[in-house]
Amino acid sequence: MNPDAKATAPAFLDETAGNSPIRSITPPLARREPLEHVIHDDRRVDHYAWLRQKENPEVIAYLESENAYTDAVLEPTQALQETLYQEMLGRILQTDVSVPYGLRGYLYFTATEEGKQYPVHCRRFATEGSLDEVLLDLNRLAEGHAFLGLGAFDVTDDNHLLAYALDTTGFRQYTLQIKNLWSGELFPQKMERVTSAAWAADNRTLFYTVEDETTKRSHRLYRHIVGSGEPDALIYEEADERFRLEIERTRSGAFLLLTIASHTTTEVRFLAASQPLGEFRFIAPREAEHEYHVDHHPNPLTRENRGTNPFDTGGYFLIRTNSGGRTFRLVSAPVADPRRSKWREIVGNRPDVMIAGLDTFRSHLVLLEREGGLPYLRIVDLSLEAPNALAASHRIEMPEAAYNAALGNNPEFDADFVRFQYESFVTPRSVFDYDVRTREREVRKVQPVLGGYDAAQYVIERLHVPVPTEEAVKDALADQGGATRDSATDSRLGVTRVPISVVYRRDTPRDGTAPLLLYGYGSYGISMPLSFSSNRLSLLNRGVIYAVAHIRGGGELGKPWHDGGRLHKKRNTFHDFIAAAEYLIAGGYTSAQKLVIEGGSAGGLLMGATANMRPDLFRMVISHVPFVDVLNTMLDASLPLTVGEYEEWGDPRIADDYFYMKSYCPYTNLEAKDYPTMLVKTGLNDSQVMYWEPAKYVSKLRALKTDTNPLLFKINMGAGHGGASGRYDYLREIALDYAFLLTELGVRE
Repeated sequence: MNPDAKATAPAFLDETAGNSPIRSITPPLARREPLEHVIHDDRRVDHYAWLRQKENPEVIAYLESENAYTDAVLEPTQALQETLYQEMLGRILQTDVSVPYGLRGYLYFTATEEGKQYPVHCRRFATEGSLDEVLLDLNRLAEGHAFLGLGAFDVTDDNHLLAYALDTTGFRQYTLQIKNLWSGELFPQKMERVTSAAWAADNRTLFYTVEDETTKRSHRLYRHIVGSGEPDALIYEEADERFRLEIERTRSGAFLLLTIASHTTTEVRFLAASQPLGEFRFIAPREAEHEYHVDHHPNPLTRENRGTNPFDTGGYFLIRTNSGGRTFRLVSAPVADPRRSKWREIVGNRPDVMIAGLDTFRSHLVLLEREGGLPYLRIVDLSLEAPNALAASHRIEMPEAAYNAALGNNPEFDADFVRFQYESFVTPRSVFDYDVRTREREVRKVQPVLGGYDAAQYVIERLHVPVPTEEAVKDALADQGGATRDSATDSRLGVTRVPISVVYRRDTPRDGTAPLLLYGYGSYGISMPLSFSSNRLSLLNRGVIYAVAHIRGGGELGKPWHDGGRLHKKRNTFHDFIAAAEYLIAGGYTSAQKLVIEGGSAGGLLMGATANMRPDLFRMVISHVPFVDVLNTMLDASLPLTVGEYEEWGDPRIADDYFYMKSYCPYTNLEAKDYPTMLVKTGLNDSQVMYWEPAKYVSKLRALKTDTNPLLFKINMGAGHGGASGRYDYLREIALDYAFLLTELGVRE
């Protein structure tokens, strides 16, 4: 196909296009309007840049035509979509209550009611027999809106005022208000574009951060005094566009922490919560590549300060820092003088164990560790006399070989137990209270799965795929005079072992005939948890295997795992995913004709890159809000995913970075060749990956691809990056994905 053949088409639809073999429905084709880019002496022509014009009726008409086309193609699957929706709905206890958590004499919880999209936030006195008090009914607040998201939610120490922030568009632009919980009245002030908020100890001073209107970078800290009538004071403004702000209060209640962070560097400032008119002070000034995170304790690792006033400005800061190793270590510093020369090591760096989180309580600490691709919760008992913190610690034992564990709601500093959540591919999410002294655990709740779910019918496996590094492959091929990479080349190279987590029904065949859905992400150091999903049972029960590839660029094996898949090592992410797919095929889990891949956001980049690299390896691609126009986005500093992201992807104003990004950018590397079946989804109000990225990608792919495989584009015109906000609407979205997948693979009931 001549790439310029349709450049002069006058309308957004190209009526000259031949009929699609998909049920004889003609797909829309966006018109082409060339826009030339030249940088580093490299010329690119973008024919679909005009789709960025969100206010242009022609753009909206094009998006609506894509929705109409997708709806028409999927019309025969409506009955299956309804079946799947009812199945998934039938497994959910629609009227339910969360496990209450205690805070300053109250028990806080959320409640859902059958037929209502959103939870209701409530509290009651901790004394027996007290009545429930509704704090926020999100269903009422959602009236008149297609979307509702809750951001900040913080109550004053005297339990009187609630600061909360709502997003009604999906653009993640939150408006904060203050509610008098005793009278039910709202204060008239509204703070726009709020990203975080925290109360001081005086019950009337609120600190909050706001974002820039265009780039959505959280860049300013304000102080609001309830009832003062004075304009809110600007306390701090961050000029460096790589850095974003967050304000929070320590669990001890003693300090407010302002964290100023890029993807690779952190700076924390602190202010006594009892002195809200004071000046924020440094923990340690920012240094390139130094990341650290802070909590507070009146006197860690000793028993002398039991009963200390939590608003005492003494004590120590506990600091999780990557100084001394990429997998972090734990140090303490006196509040009176927290500069780095005063830091004292508590837990040293362990190269194979990532300290991924820290939570501080009066009687104990909780470290979130990652080792071997799995999370662990380590309890450091501060009542024990021991030569070091590790000797006074133990891990909470987990019953399965592959799982996810995380700290639950634990706001009380004086709690003598740890609430944590546990789940796996086959074990529903469970909430436990763990006694630090006796090491006994109490089950507080197991997520109900209605309809007779039996975990014994399903199998979890943990696989490890040997993958050579991109650098090793490149060197080996150079030694061979530029030969093509093959298994013989791989066998001679040092390899990385990439974990894959797999789940399937016991009666699913392992002879290569089963369909398999492989999920991947691999960016920002984010770990893909082994979460339970009752919705996923609708696939497993139809013989579909589900797998997650824990590829480099993610955080499953700590910060070095992230380092191995970012900047000029980003292509390792794609090699890992392709190797995982080949490994599953070779092991008889599936075949290329039955393999479906799925990812979203930066995982959508993964989908686009691997589909370009190995379109023959996959039958189908499901791509949610995909980051596929890497070069154009990273060259536009006005967008949210740009300046701050240079530390993840590189800066294309630098020639080496530009050409490396160009080598994998999905949009740039689309070609006239066969591609797998695709379902691409986005939200018109997405603030993280703008809708036009997938719109441009689909438009260009339609014009280039030489196959007759379905290419569907579904746009939620009233949501953003996370899709539908209502729980029933969200189930409808999943039912559509599953129905298309099952129909295209020919999976019958």
